[in-house]
Amino acid sequence: MRQNVFEFMAHRVFISAAEPSADHHCAKLIEAAKNTETPMSFVGLGGSHMQKAGCQIIESMAQRAAMHYNVLGQIGYYFRVLRQIKNYFKTNKVDLVILCDSPSFNFHVAKIAKKAGIKTLFYVAPQLWAWAPWRIRKMRRLCDMLACLLPFEEKYFSSRGIKTKFVGNPLFDDAPPALEQARASHTFNQETPTIAIMPGSRKAELETLYEPMQQIALKVARKKPGAKFLIVAANDNTKMYLQSKAIRQLRAEISVNTVIESAARADLVLVASGSATLQVAATGTVPVIMYQSNKILWHLIGRHLVRIPNLALVNIVAGRRLVPEFMPCFGSIEPIYKECMRLLTCEPAQLQKLHDDLVHITEPMLKNNASQTTAKIVCDMLEK
Repeated sequence: MRQNVFEFMAHRVFISAAEPSADHHCAKLIEAAKNTETPMSFVGLGGSHMQKAGCQIIESMAQRAAMHYNVLGQIGYYFRVLRQIKNYFKTNKVDLVILCDSPSFNFHVAKIAKKAGIKTLFYVAPQLWAWAPWRIRKMRRLCDMLACLLPFEEKYFSSRGIKTKFVGNPLFDDAPPALEQARASHTFNQETPTIAIMPGSRKAELETLYEPMQQIALKVARKKPGAKFLIVAANDNTKMYLQSKAIRQLRAEISVNTVIESAARADLVLVASGSATLQVAATGTVPVIMYQSNKILWHLIGRHLVRIPNLALVNIVAGRRLVPEFMPCFGSIEPIYKECMRLLTCEPAQLQKLHDDLVHITEPMLKNNASQTTAKIVCDMLEK
């Protein structure tokens, strides 16, 4: 009986999380929201993490996104999902729609929500400060509230007429003890360094970055015979892929581990561009950031869309080129290898300064519990 009463009273919240990272973030948000006094139930697009947290999943988009990277080949699927959402809003009372990341898709979901008269909360800001700033007008129309994860975004979006709050970063909500230990101090071992390799978890990242990262590591090993290499897998499936594509000559430990715990053990990290770079930076360990793009598409389109000098999140947050980024990296691995060797042979005082700078720029993201802060925003929006 009590369960039926709760279901009758509960606000229904629809969540759109089309990527694996969004599935993680929203699962934490659901758990935090359940600890508030506002009764609510959750339904939407997501993955296994949201489902375990208690969300009714009507379409498992997160797992699909991890396996497919040919967006054009998925257009028919996305239109079918949008029709499904439209029908759901027509036949069910929804009090709030939360849109997490994936702006190209979620702008369409937000448009459907607004037409249905439903309030919208964007969780994770679209990177309009980097490219497509003209979409701000669309954001103003479709967004009732924005919960952003990067410190500078609150001022950027607020000054453009979008109600915004910096909530922290959910990547650090459940940070392991290794993070604080690494931030407090780090002993640099330049003679026998430990180098972590983090090629990402998406199919596209693994296929384009894993081999060049291993080739760079091989060259480093020839110069530093005592170097140790950790290849980090996000899950068991990724580990199997990494083992199957491992270069025999490279003696490396391949294991499933968190970014933070692996980075805390390392003296240098080769890492795919993305949110993992912020986790590495938070430990104070220097990331060398890589992203590989189609060379023709980059020169024809990409370089004309990008409006900022640095593309790596660490450097964007720092407001300067603090750590090496090769985005995009084409052709020879030589420049990346040389940068790695420079860092492995530079003065210890320089490495300590880099460590301290990385700790400093990531400090604001560690102060708040992003999930709890965003859950409070959800409660406020539902109770108005």
